[in-house]
Amino acid sequence: MTLIAHHPERNIIRVQLRQNTLLSGMDEQSWTELESQLSVVDCNKGDFLLLQGVHDMEQYFILDGILKRVVANSEGKEMILRFAAERDMETSYAAWRLKTPTPYNIVSVTKGRVLKLPMPLWIDFIERHPDIKHQFEYDVMSLMSEIMAHTITLHLLDAPGRVHRFIRKHPELFERIPKKELAAYLNLSAETLSRLKQRGKI
Repeated sequence: MTLIAHHPERNIIRVQLRQNTLLSGMDEQSWTELESQLSVVDCNKGDFLLLQGVHDMEQYFILDGILKRVVANSEGKEMILRFAAERDMETSYAAWRLKTPTPYNIVSVTKGRVLKLPMPLWIDFIERHPDIKHQFEYDVMSLMSEIMAHTITLHLLDAPGRVHRFIRKHPELFERIPKKELAAYLNLSAETLSRLKQRGKI
């Protein structure tokens, strides 16, 4: 891990960071302040950025690649809660506020690059920037609402309906996510997903 200022690709990284949806409206002083605290992490497919059940939490901003939020039970069965890609963020903010262990893993689905900082530093930053805090907390609530809607969808929609909903909500991700991962997210087998595509139902 390397701070942005010390990274050989720092100019590209700064441009990518400024495209982040949450941060795009910040002034120059705020950018300088935040960038000084961010570390660059290059991820390989399958790398864990955050482990379920820990108390040491971090805030992530995605520059390249796709992350997934996934929860596992004691038998090792997993459920993917969401995917996030460039210009998006990942967080364990709710668990931090509730003073509970992280309820999920954050894992890299593809090779990628993220910026991160410890949650206490992120909390300190947004407390001093109320506009960012307001938008961030709104985004966190929106993410939780979307995860709930997805969970309901798994019970109410048939297989083609689940796929069509994903395409409608996340058209930019449909061809980028490995089909095995997408099938798991939609609670389908990879074979079923492939069969639906072959039959022209998706």
